Amino acid sequence: MRSVRFTGSIGVVGVYVPADPGGPDELARRGEVAFDFGLYWFKGQRMGTGQCPVKAYNRYLRELIHTGKANPSFVVSHNLPLDRAPEGYQHFDARDNGWTKVVLAPAA
Repeated sequence: MRSVRFTGSIGVVGVYVPADPGGPDELARRGEVAFDFGLYWFKGQRMGTGQCPVKAYNRYLRELIHTGKANPSFVVSHNLPLDRAPEGYQHFDARDNGWTKVVLAPAA
């Protein structure tokens, strides 16, 4: 809120869940965050949140990747066969260093 101008908008991106057992503090573990409502109100700011409408973009993005117009590989940390999916989820859930995005490939 401090870095956003008066009457500006704040867009919240990321994944937030009602409770995060592995969160860094007690608030995060309860799915809460400290929020300076007074400053937010005083500056007349707006905030937008919500899940991305993935289904609205899936086919379009797939086509961009397929035709080589988009290359999202820089966000992929691991490529695993489908039978190693439990391992990938375990590392991701434990927030193991270096496990960001995993591509699972079913057997050909």
